[in-house]
Amino acid sequence: MAVTLTESAAKHVSNYIAKRGKGIGIRLGVKTSGCSGMAYKLEFADAAEPEDQVFESHGLKVLVDPRSLPYIDGTELDYAKEGLNEGFRFNNPNIKDQCGCGESFTV
Repeated sequence: MAVTLTESAAKHVSNYIAKRGKGIGIRLGVKTSGCSGMAYKLEFADAAEPEDQVFESHGLKVLVDPRSLPYIDGTELDYAKEGLNEGFRFNNPNIKDQCGCGESFTV
């Protein structure tokens, strides 16, 4: 499987990288946190680490550390605007349960 971006997410990331003036894509991972056990961590990446799994999506690199990959393999990252709210959404097929706010999940 892979970790992918929707066209909307790729456009948002590309625009941000252009404003920053550097970067190759995004780094997606998980950390122990939140009321359901795990939370996503997302940051812009300037370079890949040797252990990273690297996926290409809409011309951008999605970097995932090997510890996080089993929890997010198959995830599609979307970016949406709804009214005054905007942000990334994680469409993760591995989730068994998540908290009401959507910030943390259980696999």
